[in-house]
Amino acid sequence: MAEAVELLKILGDGTRLRLLRLLQQEPLSVVELQEVMDMGQSRISSHLGLLKQAGLVLDRREGKRSFYSAQPPEKPPARDIFSAVLHSVAAESIYREDRRNLDRILSRRRAESEAYFNMVAERLGKNYCPGRSWEAIGHFLLYLTPAIDIVDLGAGEGVLSQLLARQARSVTCIDNAPAMVRVGSELAREHGFDNLFYKLGDIEQVPLPDASQDLALLSQALHHANNPQAALAEACRVLRAGGRLMILDLKKHQFEKARELYADRWLGFSPNDLYNWLRSFGLEAVRVDSVAREKQAPHFETLLATGLKPEN
Repeated sequence: MAEAVELLKILGDGTRLRLLRLLQQEPLSVVELQEVMDMGQSRISSHLGLLKQAGLVLDRREGKRSFYSAQPPEKPPARDIFSAVLHSVAAESIYREDRRNLDRILSRRRAESEAYFNMVAERLGKNYCPGRSWEAIGHFLLYLTPAIDIVDLGAGEGVLSQLLARQARSVTCIDNAPAMVRVGSELAREHGFDNLFYKLGDIEQVPLPDASQDLALLSQALHHANNPQAALAEACRVLRAGGRLMILDLKKHQFEKARELYADRWLGFSPNDLYNWLRSFGLEAVRVDSVAREKQAPHFETLLATGLKPEN
């Protein structure tokens, strides 16, 4: 009873009721509330303080501004009293006027946002945008990985595979370096992945059965192969019907020191070669696109090649 009486006292003020009605509809700053209600800042802040003290309003700090929103009581009878009181005054003219003013404020917000994006539309993707990076986008997209079986050919320690394993049914990493297999297996155990497996093997003789995988990956591995076409043939062999092959590798370049610095056997591949190889193995919907180019010399360019194994 004491709680209900205190609540009725708080709700027994017209200004506080107007504030609650507005803040139920949209989080607003004090400046916006001033404009909607045509009221001074000190008066609004005083009433907001009382509502916050009573637990009926929450505030959220964004930079130099605070945004307030209504927080109705969760339990009866306070919840029922709150709803009944605010509902009973909804039809009064002052609340209809507040709603019209609020709509004007929200329309202005949308217009300001639209004006900004109209201004930068032709520059989007070229200028800095806080929080937008390829790393962040990559993590976002990895959560869309379906529950499929994936093989990562020439995986190294399997950085990509560890990300894919969060969603995939299984991920098998193939690498011919025992140290890579050991390090990758330790990382899988450390991160608690029971669907991530490491196998010692050659990407030109993959130690997996025919038609056992839904997705085969070759990420910066093909240019290390003795025979790239043999590696592609193996990738296609382990794919199920309808499975996809994806290749990330360097576009053909002339940086000879890559052989010494990175143990590269091939100085990248031409888009035409990748396209024709994938088509020669019967893959469908083949695409080869340039997806990145490094700013620093020797300006390595990365190709993404993909194709589907036919259903029949």
